[in-house]
Amino acid sequence: MSAIHELQPHALWQHFSAICDIPHPSFHEEQIREHLIGFAKEHNLEWQSDAVGNVIIRKNATPGMENRAGVILQGHMDMVPQKNNDTVHDFPTDPIKAYIDGDWVTAEGTTLGADNGIGMAAALAVLASKDLQHGPVEALFTATEETGMIGAQGLQQGILEGKILLNLDTEDEGELYIGCAGGTRIEINGDYSTESAQDGLVFKTLYISGLKGGHSGCDIHLGRGNAIKLLIRALHRLEAEGVRIASLNGGSLANAIPREASATIAIPESSLVACNNIIDQCSNELTAELAVVEPNLKLTLSDSVPAAELMSVQDQNKWVAAVDACPNGAQRMSDSIEGVVETSLNMGVLTINEW
Repeated sequence: MSAIHELQPHALWQHFSAICDIPHPSFHEEQIREHLIGFAKEHNLEWQSDAVGNVIIRKNATPGMENRAGVILQGHMDMVPQKNNDTVHDFPTDPIKAYIDGDWVTAEGTTLGADNGIGMAAALAVLASKDLQHGPVEALFTATEETGMIGAQGLQQGILEGKILLNLDTEDEGELYIGCAGGTRIEINGDYSTESAQDGLVFKTLYISGLKGGHSGCDIHLGRGNAIKLLIRALHRLEAEGVRIASLNGGSLANAIPREASATIAIPESSLVACNNIIDQCSNELTAELAVVEPNLKLTLSDSVPAAELMSVQDQNKWVAAVDACPNGAQRMSDSIEGVVETSLNMGVLTINEW
């Protein structure tokens, strides 16, 4: 086990360490659900699991506090499964490799899953405690929150008995939340024509990496780079030298700010020097522009395996221009509450697929 389980408060971090060992990305919550049910059985606590996969565990009040208002501790079971491109990790089967880095707990090449693993751990610590004085407690663990709040949407009315609900899926200690953000996911699909790759082309991979990423709901106002938007920005510049796109991929989740993006491109041999200069210029510009928020940003060009087909010039120009023009990031701040984002957008995933 990692040293995380030795942190204080011990009960909290012991449960969080165990959660990290259990794969629980969205739509793959079977193992964490069984863990929660097993925990309830081990501690002789009442539990139930509903039709949409939510788990509720109940703990009776301590003697003398039976008449206190019941408290519901609510968190969610799933985590955002995002990893670096050079990290080998299968979220449905592999545990999170968490470790301590100075004052922070983080993970090796993947998201940590503290959203909402730490919330689950806090609820489990309360349920397992032998010395806390409390009224009736219910722990509600909802399913598939990260991809549409499916568990919360399907929660049966009247199933909970408590009067006070404490949501444990939050970011800042000591702050009270009095509202909730809404969101809409937009999926845009389109076809494009292809052309056979001709002679006289050099194939390269244009790759942007080293970005911090983050949650599109919590971190969108921090000005972090979006790997898709930055990559498209560079590709737009390269089009003037006749660069063609063979493949393009960036991001993995709609609600995660993309940390990495790459494109396989074909460069005319006569434009190779000019394109290298453009990449250097773009790299310098991005590094200077995002020096404070993205100190590890890298834009690189490396050799690639030749591709047989390329996106047609007309379609490439259309799609690159369209993506480049799409708004991204915080668009408007609240007029009534200082520091609160009113409207934002995140380009989470861009990919070319074979249909």
